[in-house]
Amino acid sequence: MSNFLFKIATEPDEFRQIRELNYRTFVEEIPQHSPNQDHALADRFDRENTYFVCKKGDEVVGMIAVRCNRPFSLDGKLPNLDTYLPPHRSACEIRLLAVDPQHRQGRILTGLIGMIYQFFSARGHDLALISGTTRQIKLYEHMGFVAFGPLVGSPGAMYQPMYQFVDRFRHRVGELNSAAFAEVVRPDVNLLPGPIYLAPAVQAALIAKPVCHRAEAFDQLMERTRGMLCELTGASAVVIAMGSGTLANDLVAGQLAQIPGCGLILSNGEFGRRLVDHATRLQLDFETVEMPWGEAFDEEAIHGALDQGEPKAWLWAVHAETSTGVLNDLEMLKRLSREFHLSLCLDCVSSLGVVPCDLHGVALASGVSGKGLRALAGLALVFHDKNLPVPVRALPRYLDLRLYLAPGVPFTLSSNLLAVLSVAVETLNPVARFSDVRKTADWLCRKLLEAGVCPLAAEAVRFPGALTISLPPQVNSCELGNALQREGWLVSYQSNYLLEHNWIQICLFGPTERTDLEPLPGLLAAMINTEAG
Repeated sequence: MSNFLFKIATEPDEFRQIRELNYRTFVEEIPQHSPNQDHALADRFDRENTYFVCKKGDEVVGMIAVRCNRPFSLDGKLPNLDTYLPPHRSACEIRLLAVDPQHRQGRILTGLIGMIYQFFSARGHDLALISGTTRQIKLYEHMGFVAFGPLVGSPGAMYQPMYQFVDRFRHRVGELNSAAFAEVVRPDVNLLPGPIYLAPAVQAALIAKPVCHRAEAFDQLMERTRGMLCELTGASAVVIAMGSGTLANDLVAGQLAQIPGCGLILSNGEFGRRLVDHATRLQLDFETVEMPWGEAFDEEAIHGALDQGEPKAWLWAVHAETSTGVLNDLEMLKRLSREFHLSLCLDCVSSLGVVPCDLHGVALASGVSGKGLRALAGLALVFHDKNLPVPVRALPRYLDLRLYLAPGVPFTLSSNLLAVLSVAVETLNPVARFSDVRKTADWLCRKLLEAGVCPLAAEAVRFPGALTISLPPQVNSCELGNALQREGWLVSYQSNYLLEHNWIQICLFGPTERTDLEPLPGLLAAMINTEAG
């Protein structure tokens, strides 16, 4: 297989060779189309097709096309196509399978099919359709395709409509040529802070029929989702709005603007620094306690800041400082807030769904639908204790948390995003999730340390959802991140603060098995040592 390169066609010369191979196969070998002087055949759906090719050197020796737009070519050949198909979520059509006669071997076909499997899986398609040439029916059946409907085509070029479920398809082809399939199908390991790959049940909610945000069914879904989020965190209430974690923190800042007096913001990383920016933009009266990035909050330093100067009315901090991989001590923050009679506010954007977030005694806390909750990004969450401050200044409508307290929602909100969040929270199983993430992070850290790679945060304060690694000056974080990505390891390295510090980050927000992670510590150490010279 090492003699062959499998890829999506992108270059002009590749498309030229695709048309020539298409001509040789479907004009000269299978007389489906009429000859022409150019000896090249452009498919009628050429601009909509995604072409997967197998190359030997510069030569395209095999190809297959995928098209996911209706109507399919089969729609034109078989009226009422859907009546023949089994229940499914999303279908896609495979077309134009062609391999040069000199290279017809199972490994090339397996490689092409392997790439298509990845394509389908990444986009949520669960049913593959083909028009299989009658000359190769046994091959298609051997691969697990099921025939349906009458033959289509013309004499000399007859085709049998067939389908196959994508998951079963992968299993069947893997059985036929497991070595070749494994060599080509190397699923990316998603170690990003987002987007998280959705579980099938969660993804299915995304394509449900949209519901008006004024409908009774929407209200019921909203209340159910709010109830599950409050049960997860112990919060008294939660507001759900269209937006990101930035909006959630702006909503929190809007409420802090209604509280007379001075506040204290704690910062020990990028997201603590952003809380300072939120407060500055809303012209809040506050002081800051800053700790070095990578260190946890110091209780004595915070206590000293609260003892000195103007009395404080509120305290705002990040629970899990994702930038450095530090988990700040929530119980200590609650204890200080009780002692000094402060309204405690938290940024739980990264900690929610990854570690326990007990929001009893917390006045306001921000979260998001993505990251640890493993839903789709797009919904901002603000948990509150129902004791919102009395308004003393006007706020922009979208930042006025009180507008969200009435029944329903004040502004348009996607029912699909809400349904995805609802299913994700319902299937969370927090006790098992928190334990699994912690055990996986501890195991991975041990393996990294054994390989000579040291996470930034100390073990005692480590946030299991994000392991930040500081690289030697000779190793460029962007180049290393690019190299890992080419090998199928999707790590975080492109955020400005990571580039600024020459850091990369391994995140465990999504479902990740230890078996998937086993090669990473050794590979990462080898890449770092090679770059460092």
